[in-house]
Amino acid sequence: MRRLAWFILALTTPQAGALDLGVVGPVYPIIERDLLAVIEAKLRQKEASGELARLQSEAQRRVVRGIEQPLPVAGIARATVRRTRYFDPSIRVPYDIQDAEGRGLVSAGTVVNPLDTVRLSKVLLFFDARDAAQVRRAKALIAHYEKAGAAVKPILVGGSYMDFQRRHKMRVWYDQAGSLTSKLGITHVPALVTQEGKRLRIDEVPA
Repeated sequence: MRRLAWFILALTTPQAGALDLGVVGPVYPIIERDLLAVIEAKLRQKEASGELARLQSEAQRRVVRGIEQPLPVAGIARATVRRTRYFDPSIRVPYDIQDAEGRGLVSAGTVVNPLDTVRLSKVLLFFDARDAAQVRRAKALIAHYEKAGAAVKPILVGGSYMDFQRRHKMRVWYDQAGSLTSKLGITHVPALVTQEGKRLRIDEVPA
């Protein structure tokens, strides 16, 4: 018991010197392979087996597929009834905005409507290119507005925009990650967005 107490005291006392407890088991030198060498060796193995070329080919196909056919925008359904609503793009400025010389331009808390200074230059038309009925409806709407002298910007929420452009000889855009539809609150397509005064008018048009 005295020996145990002395042992604990020796370990916990700052002035205690090194204590030789003897050899408990065999001692081996630490040998650690260079991580880069390990990775390089594995890459050589995969290259020799042809697996590396297969992985590269699969990665290239995924990239091309992702570019040609992005993921469809989630939460978008096909419009079944005609419905109209309005979107106010006004924002409340959260902090003071100054020019390069420090002069105040807009004070914090000011409500600003972008439509006070700019206009929506084109009719925005959202639709899903995977739906043949929506494609027909979209083409008819584009022809109608262009005949009336209004430019239309077609925006897909699903389907391959590259395939659509090849098939219909028409330039289209894609609502990546639903950034526009989520901001405008669009949940059904085809949908038309036009400017009406200081608001945006959103019309859901059944295909």
